[in-house]
Amino acid sequence: MAEFLSMHPDQPQPRLIRQAAEIARGGGLLAIPTDSAYALAGHIGDAALLDRIRRIRGVDERHHFTLMCRDLSEIATYAKVDNAQYRLLKAATPGSYTFILEGTKELPRRVLHPKRKTIGLRVPNHPLVLALLRELDEPMLTSTLILPSESEPLCDAEDIRERLDKLVDLIIEAGGCGAQMTTVINLAEGAPQLVREGCGPLAPFGLG
Repeated sequence: MAEFLSMHPDQPQPRLIRQAAEIARGGGLLAIPTDSAYALAGHIGDAALLDRIRRIRGVDERHHFTLMCRDLSEIATYAKVDNAQYRLLKAATPGSYTFILEGTKELPRRVLHPKRKTIGLRVPNHPLVLALLRELDEPMLTSTLILPSESEPLCDAEDIRERLDKLVDLIIEAGGCGAQMTTVINLAEGAPQLVREGCGPLAPFGLG
């Protein structure tokens, strides 16, 4: 049965943030609200956690996981970023974007796309998530919480509790949450390529 924590969306209680971080450090799988929809999240290198996310999502090893980072400097630690890519990232972060980039050797191979060696990265614009990332002092591996038979991501904590109570270790509730997925931009192959249009505007990339 999952733990359930209610937090303030803009000023999350430090005690509850520390509690959530401890669950993540212990290999727990979290369902967290973000500036888009809810996401499944946990420790980067945990192989069992990867398998749990894949089972819930109904995806295979070719699924692009997303590394949720505190800031641009953290992205540059885990992804290969040239000057042009950095300028694009700086213009669009924090925000509801996921960027596909080539991963660095700081990442376990199992979290990368098996052929392209790429991964999704993003800096969320959500105080609660940023507080959790600061407490952890490292990124979290995440995937949008969308179930295999559905086209829309989950966005309500009580609904998640009812449906995934035995499949995750912690559900965080923080009031309203968006119901759209992030905009996904591939920056790994030269000019920006739109992979998925979501709640992040396309104008900064000349794709609108």
